[in-house]
Amino acid sequence: MPKAEVINRERQVIRQLDLSERVFGAPFRKALIHQVVVGYLANQRQGNASTKGRSEVRGGGRKPWRQKGTGRARAGTIRSPLWRGGGVVFGPKPRSYRVKLTRKMRREAVRSVLSRKLLDGELVLLDAIQIDEPKTRLVAQLIRDLQLEGKVLVVLEGHRPDVLRAVRNLAGVYVTHVDMLNAYDLAAADQLLLTQAAAEKIEERYQS
Repeated sequence: MPKAEVINRERQVIRQLDLSERVFGAPFRKALIHQVVVGYLANQRQGNASTKGRSEVRGGGRKPWRQKGTGRARAGTIRSPLWRGGGVVFGPKPRSYRVKLTRKMRREAVRSVLSRKLLDGELVLLDAIQIDEPKTRLVAQLIRDLQLEGKVLVVLEGHRPDVLRAVRNLAGVYVTHVDMLNAYDLAAADQLLLTQAAAEKIEERYQS
């Protein structure tokens, strides 16, 4: 059974926490994580890029000059793709980039990333995040006290407007909560900071 140390902001170990084998001891499934991350990014695309073909560009209805005798190349319209202001050949059109990801795939990818982060020592369990007021400097000091580096993802047990407000101006630190977890955010982070309550809620949510 996976174990993790729960620490306070002074990095003192408070207790040992037994974690769920199902959630934090899952095998590392690289191909699945890749598939889910690619699908997640594809689903963020609006797909509204659009260009006009030669039949859609305004103008160009008249032949610009006669076919022969001018010394110039023959031309049938000034809206040819060869001309400036002409149509675009095989340009993008509005389309859906939607990729279907099943619930089972998404949940298994989250379990796989969490397990790997724990195994690599990139998951830190904190007893609780207590800030007196929603100030950036307070969260910045907490990150320094915990000696977290790189891109840090803070996972809370629920929506915390005070923490969210304090973090939004802090570069490299991001906040989410258990209900919003996804494999992309977890995999993109260098360090995960979880409250004990968040870890317990993750176990409850991803047990099945």
